[in-house]
Amino acid sequence: MRTLQKLFLFFSLLTFLAGCTYYHYPVNAPLDRYDPDFGYKPKNTTKSREVGDLLLLVTFSGGGTRAAALSYGVLEALRDARVPKGGRDLRLLDEVDIISGVSGGSFTAAYYGLFGDRIFQDFEQKFLKKNVQGELRNQIIFNPANWSRLFSPYFDRSDLAAEYYDKNVFEGATFADLARHSGPMILINATDMVYGTRMAFNQDAFDIICSDLNTFPVARACAASSAVPILLTPITLKNYAGSCGFVPPAFLSQALEARALPDRQFDLANNIAPFMDSERKPYIHLVDGGVADNLGLRALLERVIASGNIMTNLKTADMAQVRKIAFIIVNAETEIDNKWDQSGTIPPFAAMFDSYSSIAITRYNIETVALLRESFNRWTDEVRKGRCPEGQISTTPGSCGDIEFYLVEVKFDALKDPVERTYFKRLPTSFYLPSEEVDKLRQAAGRILHNSRDFQQLLQDLQ
Repeated sequence: MRTLQKLFLFFSLLTFLAGCTYYHYPVNAPLDRYDPDFGYKPKNTTKSREVGDLLLLVTFSGGGTRAAALSYGVLEALRDARVPKGGRDLRLLDEVDIISGVSGGSFTAAYYGLFGDRIFQDFEQKFLKKNVQGELRNQIIFNPANWSRLFSPYFDRSDLAAEYYDKNVFEGATFADLARHSGPMILINATDMVYGTRMAFNQDAFDIICSDLNTFPVARACAASSAVPILLTPITLKNYAGSCGFVPPAFLSQALEARALPDRQFDLANNIAPFMDSERKPYIHLVDGGVADNLGLRALLERVIASGNIMTNLKTADMAQVRKIAFIIVNAETEIDNKWDQSGTIPPFAAMFDSYSSIAITRYNIETVALLRESFNRWTDEVRKGRCPEGQISTTPGSCGDIEFYLVEVKFDALKDPVERTYFKRLPTSFYLPSEEVDKLRQAAGRILHNSRDFQQLLQDLQ
């Protein structure tokens, strides 16, 4: 009885302290004045890079350390692949223009965006081969200094995780630091908890909510992108929409004025519209990016959908003359567990939750990749009509109509050995894997990419 009284007094004291101090998550900064040319945006990062014949876009899926390691293996393979350019022999990795990451994949993308080739020196020790999940658990359960903080209604597990990533992985870096590097544009994707809308951390998205992304920690963006519902808590942003003079793009203005638009463009506008009303939506609660798109591919597709024409995007980025546009999709999806088909007992909640998330993600991934592949013919026509005089379309090499699209998928289904496929697909999606499993994932990524016919075709055409 006395022990129970002590515990009651102890937790009462924690509650009292939390109520007095109100530990609060860091609040994103407001944007003083909207400037379409300001901030970390694709058009600003691509303009700072040498424009060649190739536009290379890479996506890293969610899936914890498994996804981070598979993505890292692809970076290693791209580093080792050589292509000629301007009389020089260059790494294909240096030709990557945009990397879009989700959840586990966002850590690899963000680290490469911040530190470049340093990722090949210390990322394994700082993240891939570290028991991140165990250290976070210790911070939550066994560190008394955090107990009172976690009693606050304005601070929770994902905020604690963001602090850990900030100190131990990203070294306090902000998006201003990311913008200063000359590497590819990095898109870190999360999901609005209420509407299910995908949100990428770039200034284009933050313009809508009149917030300045420059001071926002990269670690906090990755914490939002990997905030798995139930296990972790949302990352919260304050919405300042309407305070900075933001001018909506044409397609969004038309939607708000109830004009007719193509279906996908209209749906995209409707998804964005709630974020423009800070009175009705003063806060934005972000969870794992995989809820909206586990491939990170929608971030790229929706930019084309918003403009209505791929040539508009290429012109904005000063890349209207590219000849080859390649997508490399790194997909660390799991295998659907069919063991419950053999049992007559009612599956527990955990089994239902795992099955629901796996099925939803797999089905949506298939649809997203299909949408991309089906877009290639239309985009080819749009590029040719945008570059060639009417009635004078030529497709000979180097002509106005010379444009080719490539789709390279790096996924476990490409492995010929069914036992090996199952092994990788059933690895846990936690933020901890033994070192040997990390190494196997890295090696598998290189093999899958090297054996891909589409990738070999791209390398051949780049010669």
